[in-house]
Amino acid sequence: AAVASDGGATYSRGSYRNPGRPLPIDLQALLLTLAHLLLAVASGGHALLYKRDPRSTVTWVVVCLMVPFFGPALYYLLGVNRVRTRAQAYRQTRSFVGFERSERPQPDAAESLCSPLAAVGAAISGHPLVSGNNVSPLYNGDAAYTAMLDAIHAATRHVYLSTYIFETGETGRRFIDALVEAKDRGVDVRVLVDGVGQHYARPSAVRLLKRAGINARVFLPLRLIPPALHLNLRNHRKIIVVDDSAAFTGGMNIGDRHVVQPDGTHEVTDVHFMLTGAIVGELAFAFREDWYFVTGDRLPGLPCPEMGNGEATCRMILDDPAENMDRLSMVINGVVSAAQRQVDIMTPYFLPERELISALQAARSRGVRVRVVLPAKNNLPYMHWATRNMLWELLMWDVEVCYQPPPFCHSKLMLVDDDYSLIGSANLDPRSLRLNFELGVEIFDPGLTRTLRAHFDDVCANARPVTLEEVDSRPVWQRVRDSLIWLFSPYL
Repeated sequence: AAVASDGGATYSRGSYRNPGRPLPIDLQALLLTLAHLLLAVASGGHALLYKRDPRSTVTWVVVCLMVPFFGPALYYLLGVNRVRTRAQAYRQTRSFVGFERSERPQPDAAESLCSPLAAVGAAISGHPLVSGNNVSPLYNGDAAYTAMLDAIHAATRHVYLSTYIFETGETGRRFIDALVEAKDRGVDVRVLVDGVGQHYARPSAVRLLKRAGINARVFLPLRLIPPALHLNLRNHRKIIVVDDSAAFTGGMNIGDRHVVQPDGTHEVTDVHFMLTGAIVGELAFAFREDWYFVTGDRLPGLPCPEMGNGEATCRMILDDPAENMDRLSMVINGVVSAAQRQVDIMTPYFLPERELISALQAARSRGVRVRVVLPAKNNLPYMHWATRNMLWELLMWDVEVCYQPPPFCHSKLMLVDDDYSLIGSANLDPRSLRLNFELGVEIFDPGLTRTLRAHFDDVCANARPVTLEEVDSRPVWQRVRDSLIWLFSPYL
């Protein structure tokens, strides 16, 4: 072998005796490949062990193996490991919350409500039915925000507010002013805003509230030091509890997009709800649990709201990645399976899991009328694309699917038969029902069901039916696009 001299160091071809020289390119590539394979096998193996959805497992394994370094890093940030870690931390805090059952509404004569629909929630939710409530639908922000602000202005003891998005435009500033005025009157005001949702506004509502002396906190904020870059496990619940007299919940965030625009139209339509009666104590309980998780502070016990004389019997259903995991999806599947006459679903994001698809198909095969109302123009186009990839599974069973024309409909409603309504914050997609903190309220009230079904009928009268022929005749490029996006449905 030829021998050369280089500053006193000798080496021959094929051998390197100078430790200061860089490794040859082929050896560097080999080491990088081995490092990636080690990370890919570790992260992909974790997905195999802990992911429960086979589509999700396959997707993560492929991403971890085929995308060098970035794939395993993405799994670390968005995968099951971080969600499970955070969920377990939440479960541990809940075990120390110490809320006494006596502080919450107890099962009463409402438990004598005998129906297959009521039995589903009783077996799954862990929460009692409470009777004597009044539930009022509030259409769009113009009605909902007015009622919320009136309640805040009338508060004498406490205002608890939790939301996913709290914008700081004109509408948000009205809420901030009302909360500050309540605080100045001596009202105990506490606000929770989600750590991702807070970034929808600049400046942050939490920052403005804190400057005004409001006790405002962020639910699982994103931060670099110490690292907390998890994008999952979001608090999607919308709760306002005022004293022990009124509560508000549904799917509506706080922002200008929900109110009438200068041209007289709405950017977003939605339905929110005002509740009075014993159910208010249940929603206060939900806020207290989340507040304890974020702050470690236990809120003082609240008196149980007095039993009202309303017609609605209600049950709260909490859903989160901890001990309440899958409760909403199980209740939804259960009530669809128990339906005898009609099921109506209105949701902005519709990526049902296999169990719900099967339940809807089975209901239709029993002669139950099933209607699904979706927005014709989604604010997240990829959700629309993914949904179109699976609609044939419902249309081939004669499930009625229709597209509601703009503005974008953000309403989340489910009606079953003549006296059952399910309202709340959850969308019908895997992220909402598995990774988010969500809240639902079952309502047994024939009058409310008739009112909401009339709303469904009005919407469907102006909506465009979707046919199996339309879905099957999509151009090939659209079908490929929709199928590819659908593969990622567990993360959309």
